[in-house]
Amino acid sequence: MSLPPFQRLLDEHAVGVHRYVVAAVGVNDAADVFQETFLAALRAYPDLRSSANLRGWLFTIARNKALDHHRRQARRPIPVAVVPDAIRFDAVQPTDPVWDAVRALPERQRQAVLLRYAADLPYVEVGAVMGVSEVAARQHASTAVRALRKGDLDGHDD
Repeated sequence: MSLPPFQRLLDEHAVGVHRYVVAAVGVNDAADVFQETFLAALRAYPDLRSSANLRGWLFTIARNKALDHHRRQARRPIPVAVVPDAIRFDAVQPTDPVWDAVRALPERQRQAVLLRYAADLPYVEVGAVMGVSEVAARQHASTAVRALRKGDLDGHDD
């Protein structure tokens, strides 16, 4: 299999990838995520086994870099004027109406959503924590998200 020169790949897909990362992370951070995407692609390019879907491969890398960016942003400390002497755990509970709705879900659905979206665990780890398969963890989260979208919080806890 022969891959096209990396520069040709860059020239053909740079505009689309850049447009995607601007939408995914915003104008201010797009250049960094764009560079991270193409640096990762350049590093992996010599070991690539197929040239069948290079565009999809690039967008997968861009998506992963955008997710990495959001995760890094979520872990950044938030500056405050005064640091409290002690932290009360009830003071750091999310009070957003969305999280109130999540807390009203049946137990398994609530745990799947919290582990997946609040703790940012992959489904395989969500399943391990819950003592169910990855497929079951996905199903619990999916059912919960559908219930949240519909406003139906009387779902069944399977």
